[in-house]
Amino acid sequence: MLRSGIEPLYERYLKWQVKHVPRHVAVIQDGNRRYAREQGLDTAVGHRLGADATEQVLDWACELGVQHITLYTFSTENFRRDSAELAALFRLFQEKFTAILKDERVRRNHIRVRMIGDRSLLPADLLATIDAAEEATRHYSDYFINIALAYGGRNEIVHAAQAILGEVREGAIDPAVIDPATVEGHLNRGAPIPPVDLIIRTGNDCRTSNFLPWLANGHESAVYFCAPFWPAFRKIDLLRAMRVYDQRMRLKERVAGRA
Repeated sequence: MLRSGIEPLYERYLKWQVKHVPRHVAVIQDGNRRYAREQGLDTAVGHRLGADATEQVLDWACELGVQHITLYTFSTENFRRDSAELAALFRLFQEKFTAILKDERVRRNHIRVRMIGDRSLLPADLLATIDAAEEATRHYSDYFINIALAYGGRNEIVHAAQAILGEVREGAIDPAVIDPATVEGHLNRGAPIPPVDLIIRTGNDCRTSNFLPWLANGHESAVYFCAPFWPAFRKIDLLRAMRVYDQRMRLKERVAGRA
């Protein structure tokens, strides 16, 4: 009872502290399975609760003015999980991408949905649903949700290198002018995703797990690790993460002011 009364006050205090809103937040949604085990639930239920948490966090991100959010939903390493869990996850992904087609929040907030990751690894029916969701939101440009599925950071860079080499062979790119901007322009099939300002990882695990190495590590993004498992992630956790980014930006301003 006391907590329910204090949390809204603390949220307002945190919002007052955050003067610099990150343009692009990337989230490593960790802990669905551990949360399920703690609660005595089936793993599939843990993933579904995690998906519910994702929808809530997306609402908060729009409300707080975060224009781009990238969600680490399923990595290339996750394919090693057992077949029953994979089947349940793919059904859940299909359901959520199908829901995008008629989600009023997507239309109201003009949210463009994109998948990043290795499409060749996904089932054909899921990929068709993803294509439909991307096409339905292609004309929106106020907010962007990037869903990282079958994603691996090194794999992303390898695919970009292959695309660049293909254009070099065709004579479209001069090898002498290849620079970081060239590589960045070929990441994620050329999707114009801006550098990451803030990475959040839940589940009390302090590592970034090969997530967006070029756009995050290469641009020295702020990183916030927190203890709650993803299904238990709260708005105050998001605001605390944004406060870390704000503190970093204030420090940069002070340093620039002394220069």
